[in-house]
Amino acid sequence: MTTALLVLVGLAVLVVAVVFLLRRRFLLSGLGAVTMWFRPAGSPRWSVGVAWYGGEALLWYRALSLSVRPQQRLCRADFRVDAQRPAGRDDLALPDDVVVLECVTAEGPRELAMDRSTVTGFLSWLESAPPGN
Repeated sequence: MTTALLVLVGLAVLVVAVVFLLRRRFLLSGLGAVTMWFRPAGSPRWSVGVAWYGGEALLWYRALSLSVRPQQRLCRADFRVDAQRPAGRDDLALPDDVVVLECVTAEGPRELAMDRSTVTGFLSWLESAPPGN
């Protein structure tokens, strides 16, 4: 009985790990998918995830989750970048080579962090919104 239970628990852990890895691979395989850190203004904690930007919204998925729904949906029409800065002493959870974008959204202020190579493409996407948006 104990051996069977251990085998079932082992299989369950294996299935969860495989689903987690497949989800991450799927999220990163899309066009416009980048690794992005997210932090609501005033919060001390950064969360790492995968963001898809395209069309009219930025969809952000938490990396350490099995959910297939985005945890954040930020509309491009209501999105503005106020400032850029390198990661500083207050951003201990971030790698050294990322850029922090201080943003204003319809939901309030947010901070996004991404690799330097990603910032240019992201800002181009924001600025290429159709007129009137």
